[in-house]
Amino acid sequence: LNKPEWYLTQVLMWIGNHSKFLDDKIQPILDKAGSSVNAGLEFSRALVMLILEKLAADIPCLLYDDTLFCHLVDEVLLFERELYSVHGYLSSFPSCMHMLSEESCFQRWLTVEKKFALQKMDSMLSSEAAWISQYKDITDVDEMKVPDCAETFMTLLLVITDRYKNLPTASRKLQFLGLQKELIDDFRIRLTQVMKEETRASLGFRYCAILNAVNYIATVLADWADNV
Repeated sequence: LNKPEWYLTQVLMWIGNHSKFLDDKIQPILDKAGSSVNAGLEFSRALVMLILEKLAADIPCLLYDDTLFCHLVDEVLLFERELYSVHGYLSSFPSCMHMLSEESCFQRWLTVEKKFALQKMDSMLSSEAAWISQYKDITDVDEMKVPDCAETFMTLLLVITDRYKNLPTASRKLQFLGLQKELIDDFRIRLTQVMKEETRASLGFRYCAILNAVNYIATVLADWADNV
């Protein structure tokens, strides 16, 4: 259960190792017979069906172990990325994302995603470098004077988007968007709390850093507004 990468990598190797044989030897036979079947894709589809069976058996066993469950999700997402980008798998075919979209598994995914995101936010705001810009010494890069915590937070949101963007249904994606909105509101509350501590020094370093953080987040969200 703790090594899903073993069978996921094995399947990718089988697909890669057989592609030349399927293209050179099997596809011409299918073409000659007037079939529209793509040998390589059908081979991939059959192997993915095996993975779906394996996941259906494994997921209930690790649903309540956060570490194992997160590791499985991470490995499945890496597998899917390679399957589509390297091996040309079709989005209309069965995929592991359908398995992760099933109710009990999906709700668990949302829960652990939120848990780890909040932990990340705790650590980024308690870091000594939280209010310092990474690029403070490079003037042409650092026009917005973005504090480290704001940049790390937006990267966190971007990573979450990257993880859920290939979900098969819009309703599931919207649930993840809802999580991101919750995280933005949580971050806003945390910034407000820190700002209240700094009101006596409203021209102080940290107070200005908070204003820069808010400006940066608002600007990036406006840039993302065109991303459906």
